[in-house]
Amino acid sequence: MERRRDLQSTLRIEDVPTVRAMVAQKLREAIMSGTLKPGQRLVERELCEMMGVSRPSIREALRALEADGLVNMVPHRGPVVSTISLEEARQLYAARAVLEGFAGRECARLHDPEVARRIGDALTRLKAAAAKQDLIGCLEAKTEFYAALIGGCRNAFIQRMLKPLHDRIQLLRITSMSQPKRINKSLREVTAIWRAIQAGDADLAERCCVDHINAAAVAALDMIEKSSAAKEAAPSDD
Repeated sequence: MERRRDLQSTLRIEDVPTVRAMVAQKLREAIMSGTLKPGQRLVERELCEMMGVSRPSIREALRALEADGLVNMVPHRGPVVSTISLEEARQLYAARAVLEGFAGRECARLHDPEVARRIGDALTRLKAAAAKQDLIGCLEAKTEFYAALIGGCRNAFIQRMLKPLHDRIQLLRITSMSQPKRINKSLREVTAIWRAIQAGDADLAERCCVDHINAAAVAALDMIEKSSAAKEAAPSDD
């Protein structure tokens, strides 16, 4: 028994975040909040100065974010915050509709009052942030809403698959949520999801989730098309 305790003490890994992990988290938060915008160059020297860390830590963090699809390594430019093409967005929302529709169905089927409460609390915070036109508050509340919904389905594989999709979609949500018409419509859609889960109506919850994602997809695709058209119409620097 003594030998086993000694071995356990020797092998135990304390849950202490590394510098790379902390740098990656700070950069992730900056991307998710829109502080670092899609297409923006991430200059290592500038990041080192701003964050007060070494260049190897910055490089390791950028590689981690690249693996998550939040950063792209562009030849002759270096790392940039990822952008999403029209086709990528179509694929993202199609996959999300399937997975999140299932998550909503399972939440309603399991009918756990605590899960419904967490979703309702996030919805309350979202409404309050929208009333104050607090974009960051809206983004944070939306993230909490989806975390409660996805966690409530109690399927670890669904959670793992949806997380990178939500990370990428957040790049689009920053812009779409700033549009008053979209946020009000989104509020009605997520309220319908919550009510269906509260009622334990699995069919309705799945349908509301899919309807919400399809509506979000229409808004996002329209936004990407308009942005692309504006870039094409802009005069060239050549």
